[in-house]
Amino acid sequence: MTFRYMPGFGNDFETESLPGALPQGQNSPQRPAYGLYAEQLSGSPFTAPRGANERSWLYRIRPSVRHTGRFRPTLFERWKTAPNLYDHELPIGQLRWDPTPMPNEETDFLAGVRTMTTAGDVATQVGMAAHVYTANASMVDDYFFNADGELLLVPQEGGIRVMTEMGAMEVTPGEIAVVPRGMIFKVELVDGPVRGYICENYGAKFTLPDRGPIGANCLANPRDFKTPVAWYEDKEAHCRLTVKWCGRFYRTEVDHSPLDVVAWHGNYAPYKYDLSTYSPVGAILFDHPDPSIFTVMTAPSGEEGTANVDFVIFPPRWQVAEHTFRPPWYHRNVMSEFMGLIKGKYDAKEEGFVPGGISLHNMMLPHGPDAEGCEKAANAELQPVKLENTMAFMFETRFPQHLTRFAAEAETLQDDYIDCWKDLKKRFNGTPEGDWS
Repeated sequence: MTFRYMPGFGNDFETESLPGALPQGQNSPQRPAYGLYAEQLSGSPFTAPRGANERSWLYRIRPSVRHTGRFRPTLFERWKTAPNLYDHELPIGQLRWDPTPMPNEETDFLAGVRTMTTAGDVATQVGMAAHVYTANASMVDDYFFNADGELLLVPQEGGIRVMTEMGAMEVTPGEIAVVPRGMIFKVELVDGPVRGYICENYGAKFTLPDRGPIGANCLANPRDFKTPVAWYEDKEAHCRLTVKWCGRFYRTEVDHSPLDVVAWHGNYAPYKYDLSTYSPVGAILFDHPDPSIFTVMTAPSGEEGTANVDFVIFPPRWQVAEHTFRPPWYHRNVMSEFMGLIKGKYDAKEEGFVPGGISLHNMMLPHGPDAEGCEKAANAELQPVKLENTMAFMFETRFPQHLTRFAAEAETLQDDYIDCWKDLKKRFNGTPEGDWS
């Protein structure tokens, strides 16, 4: 499938799957071509400043009011929404999980979502939720949209095909995709069972962080974010549309596919990004910089420099700093860090943290390299070293991340994670050199 470069967030794009389907010179002609209906999808208030105003015009076979019949409540009991407080008895602490097992019974993407943490309050549109997903079946006649927030999808095992109103995106491990708030989509499997992570962002949409003194280049470059070309599904069949709205789920039945947009233009669109195109920066003389230098996208809050959510990665990179403890230093943080591993090893936790796994270091709880990683880093001969075959990430938020009962009682929870630091020895012996033997 073909993608267009996304030259910059905030710019308009246009695409049509039939010649002449996209009106020229106006948005809502009296009689659009092909008997289509014109409809606007707004991702911001109408009066938002020009640079922040987000909307797209869709030219579709039926207006979306025909995709929503009478809604009835439905349940997805393991998909939770903030605030979701104190539904378990597990005390606070540094936590880590093994990968979520693949399902044994037939499970599609929507049924396979499991919430690990929630933060903030969906009703006031602040905060986020972190989920895992597993699936072994495609969504065929089932469709979904999330009125609560945009969805950042991070595949870890197996490729997915995200079929949206505005086009299709094939997303494999090492890539990410974002489906905007309110956009209808379904997920198909590309080549077998899948597993991955989801950040459900209730707040301001993800955007690129300012580079500050870094200047015009490096980090994530706008040209590497791609939006799909127009594609439509003209299908007359018994279909179901599920909606998530303020934490509850509702379902309606329709007699056709809602993915019927033949052409569109605007700046409110799904997109994908290849994490290998991220250009990291780092220390080239001494010291280990803050992990914020690895921010791919940020969802800002009302407080400058304090994110509702940051999406941060730890990609392959060179380490060259002299006289420096190179892994992430021990720290406590006002932010809360949900971390996943897509492939390889993470340099601060070479054992126990495996692809598909999760760690959670909530606000002000100390964390850092395990004892083995500390020993190795403290005594290593500091030559340039390239970290290869690795890709870890964080969903980092200003809000405390509250565990769900599913996460607190999961068999994959590592009861002995805290023990990874128990062999950190006292090195102080009254001499400047200390005891690093």
